[in-house]
Amino acid sequence: MIKTPTSFSVTRSLIGRSHWHPLEIVFWVAAFSTIWLFPTKYLILTEIAWLALFALSLDLILGYAGIVSLGHAAFFGVGAYTAALLAKHEIINEPVLALIVAGLVASAVGFVTSFLVLRGTDLTRIMVTLGVALVLRELANQNGWLTGGADGLQGVTMQPILGRFRFDMFGHNGYVYCLTVLFVLFLLARRIVNSPFGLSLQSIKNNPLRASAIGINVNLRLVAIYTIAAGYAGIAGALLAQTQAFASLAYFDFERSADLLMVLVIGGTGYLYGGLIGAIVFKFMQDYLSVWTPQYWPFWIGLLLVLIVLVGRERITGWTRPIRELASKLDWRAARKDGA
Repeated sequence: MIKTPTSFSVTRSLIGRSHWHPLEIVFWVAAFSTIWLFPTKYLILTEIAWLALFALSLDLILGYAGIVSLGHAAFFGVGAYTAALLAKHEIINEPVLALIVAGLVASAVGFVTSFLVLRGTDLTRIMVTLGVALVLRELANQNGWLTGGADGLQGVTMQPILGRFRFDMFGHNGYVYCLTVLFVLFLLARRIVNSPFGLSLQSIKNNPLRASAIGINVNLRLVAIYTIAAGYAGIAGALLAQTQAFASLAYFDFERSADLLMVLVIGGTGYLYGGLIGAIVFKFMQDYLSVWTPQYWPFWIGLLLVLIVLVGRERITGWTRPIRELASKLDWRAARKDGA
């Protein structure tokens, strides 16, 4: 197959998009350095890690495919209960293998429900996603013999990770485990969104009719990304269940999906890091404000969301423009040296 100038430009563009930005490297170096810098904060850092993965899963469908969901907690709960049940009944004792199975089960649920979600307009999708979460929650509630019902699934005993690293009471191994899973799945998500498949998703988000007119199978791609996002959410739920050795009906609640949307509002959508940054800000604000004002901490988080809307995200990102321009220059020089 002979490559045309257009194909060369597309290939060059994809390579450029997949190139690591200096700020990305700084971000992940800082993230892994927290393992040694904050030994007393492992519990909240673990919560940030699984919440960031959960937000990343929603960003894949909201930020890149334009699918709004108010019931993304459905897959989170499915993954959590799958991992907890596998451990409780000693079906799969190894946490990493159980994590993979939980992700596959959540992906299967996402695939089955995707055909309902993708029908109709955005308003219909919102209500269908919410309905799926409510149905799954009620199923878990009615089958208490399996899920524990309103009392939650108790008596879950987690085996050592890879047969070597036990979940300690200080949360060190649990945090390293969650952070590593987050990083690996982030790399996969980064590869997906920077691929031709990811570019087609953005074209579908911008104009589905035009995307269909140029030969893109819109429904097939939306089903694929919805299934992948469901698997990511299921793995996030499994991480929570494994680190806490517990699963409850609260994992399916509407409030969990609403908190997830707030995380993405804070961090932004459509660039993967929005969910990660939003999870950090949201969790630390929730932690410190709940100590400062136990009754009114939601007010301050709501005030932050109002300020983001009033000030505008463009102005907020404009304040960091000098840093981003400096990083872009360093990135350009590094790419020029590589080309030379």
